[in-house]
Amino acid sequence: MAVESAVMATPRSRTRQLLATSAGNLVEWYDWLAYAYLTTYFADQVFPQSGDRLVPLLSAFAVFAVGFVMRPVGGLVIGAISDRFGRRTAMTLTITLMGVGQLSMAVLPTYAQVGLLSPLLLILIRLIQGFSVGGEFAVSSVFLVESAPPGRRGLFSSFSYFSSNLGQLLAAGVAALLSNTLSQSDMASWGWRLPFALGAVACLIGLWVRYGTDETYVHAEAIREGRTRRPGLFDFLRHHPRESLLIVGITVGATVSFYTWSIYLPTYAEITVGADPGQALIASTIALAFFTVIQPLGGLLSDRVGRKPLLIAFGVGFTLLTVPMLNLLQNSFWSLLLIMCVAMVLLTGYTSVCSAVMVELFPAHVRTTGIGFPYAATVAMFGGTAPYLATALADSGRGAWFGWYATALILVSTVVYIRMRETRDTPLS
Repeated sequence: MAVESAVMATPRSRTRQLLATSAGNLVEWYDWLAYAYLTTYFADQVFPQSGDRLVPLLSAFAVFAVGFVMRPVGGLVIGAISDRFGRRTAMTLTITLMGVGQLSMAVLPTYAQVGLLSPLLLILIRLIQGFSVGGEFAVSSVFLVESAPPGRRGLFSSFSYFSSNLGQLLAAGVAALLSNTLSQSDMASWGWRLPFALGAVACLIGLWVRYGTDETYVHAEAIREGRTRRPGLFDFLRHHPRESLLIVGITVGATVSFYTWSIYLPTYAEITVGADPGQALIASTIALAFFTVIQPLGGLLSDRVGRKPLLIAFGVGFTLLTVPMLNLLQNSFWSLLLIMCVAMVLLTGYTSVCSAVMVELFPAHVRTTGIGFPYAATVAMFGGTAPYLATALADSGRGAWFGWYATALILVSTVVYIRMRETRDTPLS
């Protein structure tokens, strides 16, 4: 029985499903990225002072990286909860955990108040947030695509990155507003806590919105009543090893491209061509807004022509253009903006359809774990390390090597896109 006909009854209920999932996803990614934007303000408050001002900052960024370690764990555990107890249960858990993390950040005691307990608490908070975000992509992607009407799975899929991009823009906007409104001393002492408090309130709202959604997983009740077997934790790997490996292949080049072009490029331009940090950040924000707006267009196009053409266009485009575009970077606002917008168009070939493609690969009872663990592990291994690798190579005088590294990974994904089957017309079990 197809999910499209079994679960969703009316256009109004489908719209609520879409809005509820997108709102929750937005809040999740706002919370995840607010840490990165506010690190410079709270690092001195949490980590012991030293003679080098960079030491607390580096320590705070190291804790940011720790969150990536928990993402595969979150993808596996929360995916299992989704496949056993339902998508709503798993989405309620992710947003609750993120709300706890945000509230904890808002009231985190400083090193001056509690000593070593302060950075230890920060690490614990970041582990919780990484665990939550690791499960969020898979369960929200599955819920979105299962909620879609026939012929609109690509469109619904595109709202995964649409909402996460909005969360990133909101986090950057709130941080920029406060940093330009409050004094430097106020931001360092208490102002950095306000965005986290706002995030905690937003999580409550997102929790309420998600609570009113309809369950899309028709097997959840049968599993609870013992009428069907509960899926094992690694059933996705045992029975669907090819599909699990496909998730890795689909993701490996794309995650490096995403973190390079949508998050790290302003810093890369500053390091390699001496771009003005303020101008680079403005260009990045405009490009990210453009990237957000075109997501639904990519999803709609995939519903007409299929997923493979968009994935192949993304893969071939970045395989041929990654190194040339990085080499064309100049200390110019318009040059940077143009290159970033071209990259955003190419990247949309992946981001607007990846949720639909991944969901269409697996049967319902292992769908979330089948996506969650391999996806999160690949992102942690290749996406999360991309900014650090690029910085290290640039610092050693081998900055050009990063472009070739990214190209090699994208080429691997491109081969996967060409060889994989088209999934657009695959019925969801």
